[in-house]
Formats: sequence, structure tokens, C-alpha cells
Amino acid sequence: MPGDIGGKSGKKGAKKPTKVTPQSKNGKKGNRQGQNDDDILDAALKAVKLNQGSTEDGGVQGPGSSIPVQGDFKAEYDRQWSYLVEESADGNAFAPQKGGIGIVSVPKRVEGQSNPPRVPISKIYQEFPVGETHDYIDENSYRTTSEEKRAIERQEEQEQLYKILRQAAAAHKQIRQYAQRVIKPGMRMIDLCESIETATRNLVEGDSIEAGIGFPTGCSLNNCAAHYSPNSRDETVLKADDLCKLDFGVQIDGRIIDCAFTFSFDPKYNALMQAVREATETGVKTAGIDVRVGDVGAAVQEVMESHEVEIDGRNHQVKCVRNLHGHSIGKHQIHAGKTVPIVKNGDQTKMEEGEVFAIETFGSTGRGWVNEEGECSHYAKIFDAPHVGLRLAKSRHLLNSITKNFGTLPFCRRYLDRLGETKYLMALKNLIDSNIVAAYPPLSDVRGCYTAQFEHTILLRPTCKEILSRGEDF
Repeated sequence: MPGDIGGKSGKKGAKKPTKVTPQSKNGKKGNRQGQNDDDILDAALKAVKLNQGSTEDGGVQGPGSSIPVQGDFKAEYDRQWSYLVEESADGNAFAPQKGGIGIVSVPKRVEGQSNPPRVPISKIYQEFPVGETHDYIDENSYRTTSEEKRAIERQEEQEQLYKILRQAAAAHKQIRQYAQRVIKPGMRMIDLCESIETATRNLVEGDSIEAGIGFPTGCSLNNCAAHYSPNSRDETVLKADDLCKLDFGVQIDGRIIDCAFTFSFDPKYNALMQAVREATETGVKTAGIDVRVGDVGAAVQEVMESHEVEIDGRNHQVKCVRNLHGHSIGKHQIHAGKTVPIVKNGDQTKMEEGEVFAIETFGSTGRGWVNEEGECSHYAKIFDAPHVGLRLAKSRHLLNSITKNFGTLPFCRRYLDRLGETKYLMALKNLIDSNIVAAYPPLSDVRGCYTAQFEHTILLRPTCKEILSRGEDF
């Protein structure tokens, strides 16, 4: 979830969200994540030889997926699902024939995990996997063998922190790898988000401040770079030529893993995605203890803007999105105060031992600048918000609900709907106007351009840099 230009209060005329049961236009209910997923999967595996079977309502059941394509989207799915799929070695999951989605590879499902993922991470691993580690260089190279620094890492408090972060990271990897297997053209974006969020709750055994979702699942499309997550009545459908940024968080005890990737079914975007991925990897490589964040930005910009890509016969210089950036992460605080720019800006702030950072970069074929656009879904209680006397009883009730269920973790309208909150938009606007809650609307570059994002969470341990979110996929 990017550090950005900040949110503003809600807009006039916003539609009030209500709980709805997804239906196809023939009146039959669509299958949703969490409803007989194993039965759906078994039926699909029997019906699907190479790429598809049918559901009861005439829709198409996607390969290896518990998320059906609704009946109304069957023709769209048939038209857009242009590449074959093959059954994986375990016989229970499918992947694109080339073994990836866009430029991201799709690993096999972890042994012991169900499909969809329901088995808690704590029951799969006796010891959670250590992320990819890198030794520090230059004046910090002594840290690798320093007994003093090793002793710090052996402290009980530090070992517990590392365990929690690695547990959340292991969950994130399995959830996104599941998503990579089930994503398909013709599916509703809300179904994709809710499948990820259901898996998150299952794998970390929680749906609260103690453990659960780190922030709303972002699935920003095309020129929209960040902060788009569908509200309850949003029927947006993923198309084969969409470019989607999938950004979601997992948290345990308030320790958040923030990781994102970009995908598309159309190879015309591969060069853009590769440019942004290389820029993120440069940021990860450059980051470290005592490194100035401005130097990270300069390195990222040099790599990102060295790329020129061709899309639909037109050449584009890849630009860094200048007003989006990475950020430090604190306990229950997705943006903990330090920003990591993706352009050279001379910021002399240093990264310090023990800090956790989200290193993320955004590339664009447009202006390289985003503005707020569209209906807001993302909100968060301001971390250091002052106490304000609220006159409206509905506002006080909503604030109590937010504090109890999310604390200072970001949330979206769908989460409020799930809690049973109704007719809350005026109360939510009152909390925003009172500077208790911040709104984070979707952030978009100019229409007609394309944006891509890649992101990893890193931990600056005393002896080495650990890329917590590194997986077999990217």
C-alpha cells in the first residue's frame, strides 16, 4: 500500500453501499468464496480437460478456481481466455501453460495446504521460513560476523518479532500464489478481493486487530495506480487486456507484510512490468542500514526511466510516479513516518537498524503523477488523532466500531458492511471532517496510460537485510 499524497473527505452524492448477494441476471445466485469451495473444485476438475467446465447457471468455472465466472460473462470469458492451461503435478491446481501470469511465475501449492487455502500457516510449518537475506556492504560489512549484533538477534523479544513477521510473510506468499492460480478474465474484481481476504483470515486464524487483514485488497486497473478496491455494489469485471496491480497486506499482532505485483493476460505490457520490477529490485538492493532514502530514490529512478516500451504500436518512456513512494512500517501503522521516494529528491533521512520498510515502485506511460479519482473505498483511523468530542451518536458508534475492529489499520466499506454497519456514510464523513479518520481515494494517472507496481517488505536486521516477502513467484 503506497505512501501517497494523502486523502480527503468523502464526496457529495456518493451511493450508499448495501449488502447484496451476487447474482447473475437469470436470477440465480453466483457461487461465492467460502461456499462449498471443495465441491466446486472437484466438479471443475472432473469437467475440465484443458481449460473449462460449466456451472449450473450456465457460467464457466475457471481452471483450478473456486470463483466462477457468472453466466452473463460466459461469452466474455470464452472470448478472452486465449491460452490453454495444464493440470499441475498435484492434480488439484491449474496454471497457465507457460507457468506464469504476466511476468510472474506461479509456484506449486505448498504441501499440506488446501485449495482454496484454509489450513492455518501455524499448522503447516514448525519453523517459519526465513526470507531471502543479503549481507550488508562497505562500512556495514562487519555486521555479518559481529557477535554483538548476533547477540541482539538472539534476544527473546527480537526472535519473537522475527517469528511473527515470517509467519505473516509465509501466509502472504501462499495467498498470492493461490490468487495467481485463480485469476482469470471475466471474473468480478470484488470476488477476487474477497477470495484473497477470506484466505488471509483462514491462514492467520484471525479477523481482528490481533491477526488478519493488513489493509484492503487493492486491485487498481490500467491508469489507476493505487487505492482501488471495489465497494459492495461494484460490478467491475477483469478483462483480458487489463493491467492490474494486486496489493494486499497480512498482519499478525499488528506486524504488517505489504507486498504487491502487477499482472496481465496480454503480453504487450510485459516490458512495462519488467521495467517496474527491475526498479523495485534496485530499491531493495540499495536499501540498508545508514542508507539515505534519497539515494534509494535516485537508484530507482535511474533504472526505471532507462526503459522505453512499446504498447499498441506507440513508444512510451517509462516514468516514475513521482508522488507515490515506499514507506516504513510500524506496529499497527502501515505508514510509520519515513518515506522512500522513487525519484531523486535529496532526502537525507537514513534507514536505521531494526526498521521495516515497504520498498515499492510505480512506473507509468503517462505523466508520472497521480491524482484522486473515483469513489473512495480505503480509510484509516489517524494514528495520532486527537480526542474530539463527537455530537452525533451515529458517529460515536461508528468510531467505536472502527477502533474495536481495526484500530489504526486501514479498512474499507466492505469491511464495515461485513460487520453489519448500515447507513454509515454521513457518520464516516463526520469522522473524516473531524480529522479522526483519513480517506484514501483511488489514485490515477491520465486516462489512456498504463501503470505498474511491484513491492516487497524488507527487515533491516542487525546482521543482514531480510526480504521477508520474497517468494518463488517474484
